[in-house]
Amino acid sequence: MSLEVARELLSRAERVVVVTGAGISTDSGIPDFRGPQGVWTKNPGAEKLATLQHYMADPEVRRQAWRNRLESPTWRAEPNPGHHAIVEIERRGKLHALVTQNIDELHQRAGNDPAKVVEIHGTMRHVVCMSCGERAPMERALARVRAGEEDPPCRTCGGILKSATISFGQNLVAEDLERAHRAAESCDLLLAVGSSLTVYPAAGLVPVAQAAGARLVIVNAEPTPYDAGADAVLRGSISEVLPALVAG
Repeated sequence: MSLEVARELLSRAERVVVVTGAGISTDSGIPDFRGPQGVWTKNPGAEKLATLQHYMADPEVRRQAWRNRLESPTWRAEPNPGHHAIVEIERRGKLHALVTQNIDELHQRAGNDPAKVVEIHGTMRHVVCMSCGERAPMERALARVRAGEEDPPCRTCGGILKSATISFGQNLVAEDLERAHRAAESCDLLLAVGSSLTVYPAAGLVPVAQAAGARLVIVNAEPTPYDAGADAVLRGSISEVLPALVAG
């Protein structure tokens, strides 16, 4: 029944905002963070590597972070049918914005217009110098690590390099937050996919959209705090459920 309701809501919608979390990428081989098999669930110490204060102060934390980046499953990951389903929503002219908590750029690789994607947690496919702000492709820095540099500094100013992701203790980009908020205020359907809806500010887009009159569809393997107020809640593998929703 929920699938039929969700299909009807999607068919009537004209300005869809999709909010995605780590759950949409698990079927691409990228583990989530807080799920039962999540990176931080299985290894709470790994969270330290994502904390700006530790990263900036401790060279050993940075060396471990670079080793982890080399081994990340993201480099082998490909978009799955869930990602392609969102591309289909865009192809139909319904996608107003795609707000993602993910840092893997699989939405862009699947074919979504980068101009519609708001990466509120940044991207791991680029590095940024924490001193001069220069950005560069991650692959260049990884090549230096493979060549023997355990903690490669910025070649322009000698500063510390970090993936262009938002770490704990680091401010989110105000412009991205504003774009996401404006999109939520002006959509007629918010489709939350693969997100626990417990991490803000992404979770806060749900009440913003609902207050503006938008309908809410949640697609997630686990329960979320917003399920009770949703118009439809779909459970199961996102790479199966989302294509079934869009096919309706």
